[in-house]
Amino acid sequence: METHTLILLLFTSSEVWFYNAHAGEDEVCETLPSEIHITKEEFDELGRLQRTCNGDVAVNKCEGACNSQVQPSVVTPTGFLKECFCCRESFLRERTITLTHCYDPDGMRLTGAPHSQMDVRLREPAECKCYKCSDYSR
Repeated sequence: METHTLILLLFTSSEVWFYNAHAGEDEVCETLPSEIHITKEEFDELGRLQRTCNGDVAVNKCEGACNSQVQPSVVTPTGFLKECFCCRESFLRERTITLTHCYDPDGMRLTGAPHSQMDVRLREPAECKCYKCSDYSR
């Protein structure tokens, strides 16, 4: 099956606009599983290291491509109107994860409760979609 891209030139009194009828077809912005390594240090009131805990954690990430465009413009100083879109989170969820590999300042593994594990809160993407790159209000 042969596909065709329709490009229209729209003329207004101040600008030339391009319209691509297939915009959006190539956008793939997904919420994907991932794994990260987390290291968290804990200090006392005097700033001395008390313990270090770490672990590999499964988390979600946003990944994909979003359509961006540059079009000629007689209104903008550069002569082009740029619209950039980025794949990013549309909703975050908070999780508590438990790190179970904990060590004292000398590198000795801690085995006794409560110091043998550490709870850490993190926020991860629950949903991802394409947003204007300059829209950081979300």
